[in-house]
Amino acid sequence: MNLDFLYNINEGPLRSALIVCAAALVALVLAVALHRVGILLVRRLARGHAFTTMATQVAFNASRLCVMLFMLRLVLTGAPDNTPGLTTASYLCSIALILALTWFLMRCVKSVSATVINLNPYDVADNLKARRILTQTRVLSRSAYFLIALLGLSFVLLSLPGARQFGASLLASAGVAGIVAGIAAKPVLGNFFAGLQIAFSQPIRIDDVLIVKGEWGRVEEITGTFVVVRIWDERRMIVPLQWFIENPFENWTHTSSTILGTVFLWLDFSVPAQAVRAEFERFCKIQPLWDGRVCVMHVTDTSERTMQLRLLVSARDSGSAFDLRCLIREHMIAFIAREYPHALPRLRAQVMESEGNGEAVAGATMP
Repeated sequence: MNLDFLYNINEGPLRSALIVCAAALVALVLAVALHRVGILLVRRLARGHAFTTMATQVAFNASRLCVMLFMLRLVLTGAPDNTPGLTTASYLCSIALILALTWFLMRCVKSVSATVINLNPYDVADNLKARRILTQTRVLSRSAYFLIALLGLSFVLLSLPGARQFGASLLASAGVAGIVAGIAAKPVLGNFFAGLQIAFSQPIRIDDVLIVKGEWGRVEEITGTFVVVRIWDERRMIVPLQWFIENPFENWTHTSSTILGTVFLWLDFSVPAQAVRAEFERFCKIQPLWDGRVCVMHVTDTSERTMQLRLLVSARDSGSAFDLRCLIREHMIAFIAREYPHALPRLRAQVMESEGNGEAVAGATMP
């Protein structure tokens, strides 16, 4: 946009500055109007398309700022060389445009991730596929944020004469050679690539039930550097992403949320196992927490005093299994105490008469 037709180039710099400011104001108003018309047109053409509709909402402000700065950059490009502060204004406008484009790209990534999450709700009963997509979307979007921010900062530095070398070095660090040589950034890059590996191989997902370092909890959030595990007592365990790649852990919902639970009882040999089994099966069948798959009882061990009964039961998830185990344990103990009180562990004493002096000697055993 050349402004020479508005004034004589030999005029004073003050008049040039005023005319440039006026042209910039007109360009900004025109940019806002063009952006508004463009957004309305895109929304009309993309009606019914979830991704485009979400993008026009999420990236609205960022796209408007980009159009305004682009128009302003055109005005500054066509301004005469004698305009006061032209060089500084051009540098600032270029940096602002790069930052605005970086923001716009981040908002586009945000709109894509938000659309994918909305199309795959995970607050349903069978949410394995939704949780897999949610995990991939969140991890990949955060990785995209990191790369976009890195490129944006690099281009900002490249646009400044005094920092071009540093910007080029920063861009080179994003390459393979820079990653290998970046010893100082090894933990950050390790977590970055661990996040990509988790996104594709998915050893963990959002809302998975894990046993991490002996603690039971659910995956509450997966960021670009760490995982937040919500422990059953509302504590939060912060675990680096790389830890899940390098260490073994238990995932109770990797392929399915269904799980088996056990209840152990130690009883006297005199207890009728069939009666206990029948009561156990009857109680399971009336419990809504039982999923109807497994309900069996076995005598799994014996000692010189007692025998061990294992009550095996299934449930739709780990939380239901824990509650069901507690109910079964409470009911079976009450049933045995009521129907077969002699089968509960107790102290037995046997009194024997001494041959010599008639003194009583007591011997005790514990079943």
